[in-house]
Amino acid sequence: MDLRRRVTDPRRLWRSGHGLLVIPLGLIVVITVVDVLAPGDIHLGPLLIVAPAITPWFAGAWLTGLVGALTVAAQVVIALLRDRDELFSTNHQVQIAALAVLSTVIVVFCHQRERRGRQLRKARSVAEAAQRVVLRPLPHRMGPLRIASVYRAADDEAQIGGDLYAAARTAYGTRLLIGDVRGKGMTAIGEASVIMGAFREAAHRSATLAELAGALEDSICRYLAEHAPHAESDDLGEHFVTALMVEIPDDDPVTRMINCGHPPPLLLNRHGVTPLSPSHAEPPLGMCDLPRTDPTPDTFAFDADDTLLLYTDGVIEARSPDGSFYPLAERVAQWTGAAPEPLLDHVRTDLTAHVGGHLNDDAAAVAVHRTPRLDPAPTP
Repeated sequence: MDLRRRVTDPRRLWRSGHGLLVIPLGLIVVITVVDVLAPGDIHLGPLLIVAPAITPWFAGAWLTGLVGALTVAAQVVIALLRDRDELFSTNHQVQIAALAVLSTVIVVFCHQRERRGRQLRKARSVAEAAQRVVLRPLPHRMGPLRIASVYRAADDEAQIGGDLYAAARTAYGTRLLIGDVRGKGMTAIGEASVIMGAFREAAHRSATLAELAGALEDSICRYLAEHAPHAESDDLGEHFVTALMVEIPDDDPVTRMINCGHPPPLLLNRHGVTPLSPSHAEPPLGMCDLPRTDPTPDTFAFDADDTLLLYTDGVIEARSPDGSFYPLAERVAQWTGAAPEPLLDHVRTDLTAHVGGHLNDDAAAVAVHRTPRLDPAPTP
């Protein structure tokens, strides 16, 4: 039934690519007819190679081989129709052999392309599985919060890189993490997975954000000590993670943050866009040789209908073709009333247009909106 539907539906046949076979088949017919009718001193047979040459654009190795075989057969037909004795002439024998060899080469090339395509699809499926495990999608609702997230990896084939985010619903409210591992691509996934795994566990066990920051610092330092034992101390200093930890209580209209070298988030509300710059800036996580003290959280108002936009430096450092950075705060000022999902859709589309379609660094963003508390209905 499915095969019959494909055959009887020209549009589906054309979209599948098989409908495009009329092009090389038509070329074979036209070249054969013209060559047979042309004067004896004109030979168009060598042009038949165009048919199998263009077939791999829309077909696989088997169809390309079929077109190649028809090409060789067409050259034989040309020789027979011109003069039966010409089939055994050196000229036609060489042309037939050349068409057969070139068609075979094209089929081999097409087969290798298909094999590499299968390998690429397999690599993409592995990357997607890694993304689902390491960078889990954030829930759309957590208590009084609506949450949306977006991620764009600089390496299109990896689909995941050094930017990270996570959220946990704890007894202390909703806790979120956004961070950026130094570097990009697959090499940064190890450190990103360590940070996110440590956050998912420590977010529930740490009574304060300061304890949470300390737990993440211990985890990344242990990881670096175990996996880079032969690295020079100067090289170890190149491994660090900028991170922003956020705690949003359910009943208190505030947000508490610890910023470890990360770009400050933006607060979006009816008053406009406000960067929440830390008054107690901390060094990035993973600077294991630096002396550390207990970090002091910053507290900011976060009322109903406010939106908090967290992002990584891949967003604000994205450059347009003329070299200008992406003005995130300026652009989001026109979308302060948007819900989290539409807001990030606007940012993603606008950012892609700003850079001309390709990012040079991983980029991630999380939008958190506090919904108005619904008063309980009065009892009669």
